[in-house]
Amino acid sequence: MEKFMIFKDLAIIIVFAKLFGILARKCKAPMVVGEIIAGLVIGPCLLGWVEPNEFILQMAEIGVILLMFSAGLETNLKDLIKTGPKALLIACAGVFVPLVGGTIFYMCFYGFSAVGSPEFFKAVFIGTIMTATSVGITVESLREMGVLKGKIGTTILNAAIIDDIIGMVVLTVVVGFNDPSSSPMVVVKNTVLFFCIALVGGYFAYKIFKKVDQRYPHTRRITIAGLALCLAMAFVAERYFGIADITGAYVAGIILCNIHDSEYIARRMDINSYVLFGPIFFASIGLKTSIDNLDGSILLFTLGFVAVALITKIVGCGIMARICNIKTPHALKVGIGMMTRGEVALIVAQKGLSVGLMEPVFFTSVILLIIASSILTPILLKLLYSKWPDESLEEA
Repeated sequence: MEKFMIFKDLAIIIVFAKLFGILARKCKAPMVVGEIIAGLVIGPCLLGWVEPNEFILQMAEIGVILLMFSAGLETNLKDLIKTGPKALLIACAGVFVPLVGGTIFYMCFYGFSAVGSPEFFKAVFIGTIMTATSVGITVESLREMGVLKGKIGTTILNAAIIDDIIGMVVLTVVVGFNDPSSSPMVVVKNTVLFFCIALVGGYFAYKIFKKVDQRYPHTRRITIAGLALCLAMAFVAERYFGIADITGAYVAGIILCNIHDSEYIARRMDINSYVLFGPIFFASIGLKTSIDNLDGSILLFTLGFVAVALITKIVGCGIMARICNIKTPHALKVGIGMMTRGEVALIVAQKGLSVGLMEPVFFTSVILLIIASSILTPILLKLLYSKWPDESLEEA
């Protein structure tokens, strides 16, 4: 493909994403819903004007990293500490229930197999895909409604981050059945090591940024340095510790959330996200959707796969939130907010394809799960917040 053709693709994505985003807002739906639908319309699924090439996918990855960095910057550290234990319990339930539900669903559809057989591991892997949570769309939806900094928003965000860490450990365990060189203990060690290093290094980074911020307040250099920290943390997390890059970006935001100019940096980041990287990220979800391989059997499996994946997340996270004394309407918000799937589910699915734990035909099911959850989550959250505005997490 000629290099200049990418400019045409970007122009189409930006125009259609914003056009459909405005239409979505006119229809009282979050803009991200329109941007995802725009990707469906201009992508291979319908018009075929834009192909999800490597450059666009890399731009989309930058988009979700910037989203997570901004989310970290806007985090209230006191609320983060306060909701941490609840978020951990919610994340554990959000992994366990979908893992069991997905495994049983696959076995009900294709037959029960003996524990330890190849088919059994394939069933477990389907459950592993369902454990993934993509917080990017939920973050943007909560920010758009002005409730990201609320205690419910913070709980969802923290639970989603912990969920992905646990999910990566589960993935390593399952893949280890096929690859003896993959050790779950190594993943646990790397995860603990990353957060220990992030805690120590983050403290010194915070002190440096605080001094620079006091001496040069509201300058572009603080924004540039913050972006550099975000990208460096994303790289280090993925490259050296095997943790999702979005986790590193979020931690970078947390490190800087208490400096005086954290909101200033967040506003600067939002300019890039709103104009270019955000639309590309959300539209890329639609661009990656293809329905070419769907037949009657796979379509039936896909419908069940999507339903089980959504319901198990809502049930697992929602019930645990209620057990943690979060009022029922707000517990439902937590369950809905945790049900989105995105880049992490794709990473898990692609890993399954590479090691033979998933058939290529099921990849369409994963894509449609991402589409369904990405569209439904913002709409349902908006409805819930309009009926039950955010409030404290005090005991019901």
